[in-house]
Amino acid sequence: MSRRKRRGRPIDGILLLDKPLGLSSNQALQQVKRLYQAAKAGHTGSLDPLATGVLPICFGEATKFSSYLLDADKSYRATCRLGMRSTTGDAEGEVIEQCDPSHLTQADLDQVLAQFRGEIAQIPPMHSAVKKDGQPLYKLARKGVEVEREAREVTIYALEQISWQGAEWALDVRCSKGTYIRTLVEDIGHALGVGAYLTALRRTHVAGLEGEMVPFAQLEAWVGAKAFAEMDAALLPVDQALLHFPALSLDADSSFYLRQGQAMRVDGAPTHGSVRLYDATGCFFGLGRIDREGRVAPQRLRAQDADQD
Repeated sequence: MSRRKRRGRPIDGILLLDKPLGLSSNQALQQVKRLYQAAKAGHTGSLDPLATGVLPICFGEATKFSSYLLDADKSYRATCRLGMRSTTGDAEGEVIEQCDPSHLTQADLDQVLAQFRGEIAQIPPMHSAVKKDGQPLYKLARKGVEVEREAREVTIYALEQISWQGAEWALDVRCSKGTYIRTLVEDIGHALGVGAYLTALRRTHVAGLEGEMVPFAQLEAWVGAKAFAEMDAALLPVDQALLHFPALSLDADSSFYLRQGQAMRVDGAPTHGSVRLYDATGCFFGLGRIDREGRVAPQRLRAQDADQD
């Protein structure tokens, strides 16, 4: 039986989409895939419809390595309102508590922010994709059901005030994977004794990915002008998802045998962990790992007939 041919262009790479307000991550993905006429695409971790900013879209062979971007540190600009709590922890929910935050001083804010830097415990919000007994929490929340959730350890690497005017407060956050910014804002508001909820959120950076964010308007302009070369030039190389792993250059023989699934001893290889693999021409062809015998073994490889960066 012949395999069905995948429809669309066989392109590889990563687009740093500037996701607009109001679209879910999946809606954004489907629109970008259509504009690129791509055969295969996926995103790397959801942004709420309320959130804007960088949403990496992986095409083709880059989808094989998208899970490594899920684990990456991320940075956000969070705007919040002091003195109010909502049912969802953000502006989309119903306000359930109000108080006057005018007594707060800069010293109060600084002292509380210091408490939330470093490793902290977070309880995932009910309005999240975390599953309980196989059911996403947000589906239970829509039914008015609240269940007990286990706290999770996350790391806040940086937490800085950007502006403060009355009840409006803006913060920059750099954090580990799995951090819920809504929950962080709620917990900070609780520690201040006045409550707080998120009014706007923009993701500004995903660790390892450097480049200009591309808005939908630019993609649509390229499509209108049939400027597909410019569209493709906006894609980052596949290996940009893996820059936190060391690079290892191989000769032609080692590259050949690794591509055949064989582990090889390679001079200059690390003693443990994973490595980015490059062949003798400098082309990235996959991710390897160091096995117990100190050999480089294939971990996740690009298809041999895929376009090389």
